[in-house]
Amino acid sequence: MFVIGTAGHVDHGKSTLVRALTGIDPDRLREEKERGMTIDLGFAWLRLPSGREVSIVDVPGHERFIKNMLAGVGGIDVALLVIAADESVMPQTEEHLAILDLLRVKNGVVALTKIDLVEPDWLELVQADVRERLGGTVLEGAPIVRVSAQTGAGLDELKRTLDALLDATPPKRDLGRPRLPVDRVFTVAGFGTVVTGTLIDGHMTIGQEVEILPRRLRSRVRGLQTHRQRVETARPGTRVAVNLVGVATEDVDRGDVVTAPRWLRPSRVFDARLRLLKASERPLAHNAPVSFHTGAAEALGRVRLLDRQELAPGETGWAQLRLERELAVAKGDMFIVRDTVTTVGGGEVVEVAPKRHRRFHGPTLRALETLAQGAPEDVVLEALGGRGLLDAEALAQRAGLATAAVREVLADLTARGVVVHLDGLYLSEPTWQQLRQQAQGAVAEFHRQFPLRSGMPREELKSRLGLGAKPFALLLKRLEHEGALLEEGATVRLPAHAVRFTLEQEAQIARLLERLLAQGYAPPSRQELEAEVGLDPAVTDALIEQGRLRRLTEEVVYPAAVYNEMVARVVERIRGQGRITVAEVRDMFQTSRKYALALMEHLDEERVTRRVGDERVLLRG
Repeated sequence: MFVIGTAGHVDHGKSTLVRALTGIDPDRLREEKERGMTIDLGFAWLRLPSGREVSIVDVPGHERFIKNMLAGVGGIDVALLVIAADESVMPQTEEHLAILDLLRVKNGVVALTKIDLVEPDWLELVQADVRERLGGTVLEGAPIVRVSAQTGAGLDELKRTLDALLDATPPKRDLGRPRLPVDRVFTVAGFGTVVTGTLIDGHMTIGQEVEILPRRLRSRVRGLQTHRQRVETARPGTRVAVNLVGVATEDVDRGDVVTAPRWLRPSRVFDARLRLLKASERPLAHNAPVSFHTGAAEALGRVRLLDRQELAPGETGWAQLRLERELAVAKGDMFIVRDTVTTVGGGEVVEVAPKRHRRFHGPTLRALETLAQGAPEDVVLEALGGRGLLDAEALAQRAGLATAAVREVLADLTARGVVVHLDGLYLSEPTWQQLRQQAQGAVAEFHRQFPLRSGMPREELKSRLGLGAKPFALLLKRLEHEGALLEEGATVRLPAHAVRFTLEQEAQIARLLERLLAQGYAPPSRQELEAEVGLDPAVTDALIEQGRLRRLTEEVVYPAAVYNEMVARVVERIRGQGRITVAEVRDMFQTSRKYALALMEHLDEERVTRRVGDERVLLRG
């Protein structure tokens, strides 16, 4: 399915020509019919001589409604530039032509309309003028067809010309990531909210779960129609009406995007290749305010020029666009920028949600150039960059490529050792080496600061590396496989690390254990013991970590053998009588309530026992 979009000056007969071609009146608003002028987008469809059915988007020509024109021209395959023979090229003709040029709408035909109102000699002059004005634009050399919507002259030739152009037009790409930029929202009685637009980048099917961006609303496709015919699946490049479940009309607006969930992230910042029109009246200054238009969306923002102080008319440069609100935009999307009055330039989005760049920074500019024009392998590597671990879907989105193509590139790069693959996630070899060194360095520094601890807490290392749970687990698994780190329980250590006590510390430990054993079930507090034998608290912590001491509270510690004996006796007593009280534990060990309560609360935490009123029962068995 292809989409044809009209363009041209106000009152040059665009809507009349569409009506003559299709039998459908694209002017749907009462105000449009009263004023005889298209204000908003109109839609129709046409069956060409080849039998193919095409959609037609009719856009307004009046300068006051140029924003509505931009909302409709983004997804077209062929431009139908309408120029009235009795007036020739007019201001809005030139602005529409400039917009087509900026959006790279390369296929087009000129319909020279109202030929019934002029003499043949004048018609020749006008056609020559049009041909000259098209020179140097995207429509240079485009066919010019003379037509009259009133008499029907030339309409068949125009249809044949459109057919021929579409024969040479490749179908819309299918990246498996359907996007529908919404250009209309309305309600159908008995069905609810319906949105329309031109589907790009993937198929959409009935029953499919969708997300509405940038509002981040979830919905489901209840129904699909193309040219008022119900379809089960809408293909890329199709004008489609989508009936959404559970969404009110006020929840969706023109410029929103209906897409598959969880892949497209709205952003206010975009890196782009920006071209200023030759006809622009003045250069574009750094940080200039603009109105940004892409698909059916618009937002105010500013242009940060990255490679020059100002962009002169006709020049192209690198820019970062920072908008006042989020838009759902993908790499490769074309856009237009306008000042308060007219279109000044446009270009292509190269990266979505980038960091803030330093201006005139060579590596940044080279990276942007690669993302924009590099071979698939180079684009994938640049998209991977230093961003950590990404899956093929995320890389395909950043690269603006099909996921299947990215998987092929990644398989080759992995086989060559250029990319490291960790169970579905990828990172470049330099990034892997950087993470490896960072992880080893963090653990080594931890060992230096805390030599008596067996290892660095796993969660602390994850936080230091700034990784999510899954990427960190995969990283750690690979580092263990390479022998770079060892994971032991909740800690991570270097393979060569081991806790070693000095001879003096070993003597202090012996005295501490002897003192504890002598005191039985009512030992002195930890702090008293450490002061008595002159022991560093870090040594006590090491003994606890090694299991030689068991800590019940900050004050109460027992030798492992005493602790194990106490637990065994408590468990045996509960098994025998079904339950036990703190008082019974106190009496069992001839100790105080302080120690008995500490033991039972500890066993509750360890999920050995469970408190029921004033008694404890075994949690299991």
